[in-house]
Amino acid sequence: QLQLVESGGGLVQPGGSLRLSCAGPDFHAAPELHLAHYMIGWFRQAPGKEPEGVSCISSTGGTVSAEPLKGRFSISRNDVKNTVYLQMNSLKPEDTAVYYCVANWNPRSPICTLYHGNYTTWGQGTQVTVSS
Repeated sequence: QLQLVESGGGLVQPGGSLRLSCAGPDFHAAPELHLAHYMIGWFRQAPGKEPEGVSCISSTGGTVSAEPLKGRFSISRNDVKNTVYLQMNSLKPEDTAVYYCVANWNPRSPICTLYHGNYTTWGQGTQVTVSS
């Protein structure tokens, strides 16, 4: 069963950067657990709000980012480390939220979505706080 572990959150000043990591499990004994078989998304949720799609990457490597975040946030995948990253630059206080890595089995597909209902596996989340 796929499990995702997020890390890299913390407190950062406005204008700063953070890189979040989403690590998949050891796939050598179970190749189906490699993240390249899944569409992977990053969502964030602020208190009292619905989850908001940030960025996603398809199993074939295509990416989608939420329009307001383009140019500041980017997603990438390292297939050797079986890890997906979210690079966040020029952070603003309104970026403060719990950030979740999510996945859904979708091999050999160029498709990923920013709708949280399309994902079946969620990590535990990592808190990002942007404040001076």
